[in-house]
Amino acid sequence: MDLALVTFPPVTEHTHTVVFLHGRGGTAKSLAASLHSSPTSQGLSLPAAFPSFRWVFPQAKYSYRAANPIEYISQWFDSWNLQDFSERAEVQVEGLRESVALIRRLLRDEAQLLGGRWDRIVLAGISQGAATSMHTLFNLRTDANMNGNRLGGVPRLGAVVGFSCRIPFPGGTLAEKRQLLNLEDVPEDNEVIRNTPVLLEHCADDPLIKVDLGRDLRDQLESYGSPITWKEYPDGGHWFNWPTGMDDVVQFLHRELRLGEELRT
Repeated sequence: MDLALVTFPPVTEHTHTVVFLHGRGGTAKSLAASLHSSPTSQGLSLPAAFPSFRWVFPQAKYSYRAANPIEYISQWFDSWNLQDFSERAEVQVEGLRESVALIRRLLRDEAQLLGGRWDRIVLAGISQGAATSMHTLFNLRTDANMNGNRLGGVPRLGAVVGFSCRIPFPGGTLAEKRQLLNLEDVPEDNEVIRNTPVLLEHCADDPLIKVDLGRDLRDQLESYGSPITWKEYPDGGHWFNWPTGMDDVVQFLHRELRLGEELRT
């Protein structure tokens, strides 16, 4: 199965790609539109702030919820209890396994469009899309030496950005996380995780994914060796904080992707 995609082409020469996953109940189309209503302090949407970037918004499949079989919803994976994610947590596994496999394939396709430059790909997500992105990072193998990655020649993505995010199946080792999904072609080390900078943004008044769950994710990623930038905002709810949060994304990507400096090499 291939993912349906909404894409924004770059305005200038293509240098980077952002793959951005929507949340539970959302759509690729609505997320793409929402970026234009969550501007930076300069009044720019994220795509406008990075005119050389290709933006790719994959669409999760629609499925019935196990806990409520009449609810047909777009979701990357199922959840039994949205107030207590630990209840019947096993229902998350099947969807996560399928979605992570599809996102890994999409990332590989996008890397090929960039001449094998995995270090020019940003994986982003909000809410359930961000949670799926984290498990994708845990299970990702990149072709580090395909045409050479100029940012050190190491296995990595350019960056990962998560908004309003938790981690399904918190706790445990990285090996246990990988064993949970039991995917093929999974690395045995944590090199991609150690080399990929991660930005996590969370609003303290988020009513759906409590900020403590975001802090737990931050701490777990740090325990796996991930270089984390954590941004917590007083308001914004279960959504983007703007304009400050959008400014922080722009600054983070400029710094970690070495924009300008890196493109001259």
